[in-house]
Amino acid sequence: MESNDIKRLSRLAAILTILQTKKIVTSLTLAQKFDVSVRTIYRDIKALEQAGVPIIAEERKGYTLMEGYRIPPVMFTESEANALITIEQLVQKNSDSSLIKEYTDAINKIKAVLLYSTKNKAELLSKRIAISPSIPNKNTSNSLALIQNALTDFKVLKITYKSAQNNNTTIRNIEPFAFYYNLQENWLVIAFCLLRNDYRMFRLDRILKIEPLEISFEPHELTLKDFLDTKEKNFSMPDIPLS
Repeated sequence: MESNDIKRLSRLAAILTILQTKKIVTSLTLAQKFDVSVRTIYRDIKALEQAGVPIIAEERKGYTLMEGYRIPPVMFTESEANALITIEQLVQKNSDSSLIKEYTDAINKIKAVLLYSTKNKAELLSKRIAISPSIPNKNTSNSLALIQNALTDFKVLKITYKSAQNNNTTIRNIEPFAFYYNLQENWLVIAFCLLRNDYRMFRLDRILKIEPLEISFEPHELTLKDFLDTKEKNFSMPDIPLS
């Protein structure tokens, strides 16, 4: 096989991966990424379509894959598998039990598609990693996964929240915006609070009750960087939750 053919096959596989991981991508973006002409990308897209890949071209926007289409599982390299196994041990110490469950389910699926040689090495590595017993297992919340889904689906959540300042309990409807992990190893959700009509931070371990509502909200224009920059500028201790 010629060198140019190998390069093209590699590029086609990479384009297919990008199309699956991104909602929409332009031909110019692909051309710049692979250092080829836009005309070459047009030919690549046509080749993928002829191979049966259901690519949708949205006028003046770019390319996307048909909803529900999935390519076969990605084969992880040995180093990639080792990185995931190492992180697995750290996740077990995480303060939210729902994240532990979801990560464990995900890592088991990943292990299932590893090559036998890589799988055996990953299993050996998992038995040779230990976390200091002085780091406690502190599972103080179980709502991270639910809030993550609400954030990506733009759904309002109804929470019963106990304030860290005065222990008062309030019921709030919030629009999840982002997550923050502080020095005290607590997960916090940054959300637009409809009660306060402003952005607030809520510690997950102080959410007494949480209920997803069938109410949608518009994506926030504020970026996480802008929020954190403003927070750090206005408060001398940025790890104090503003709820």
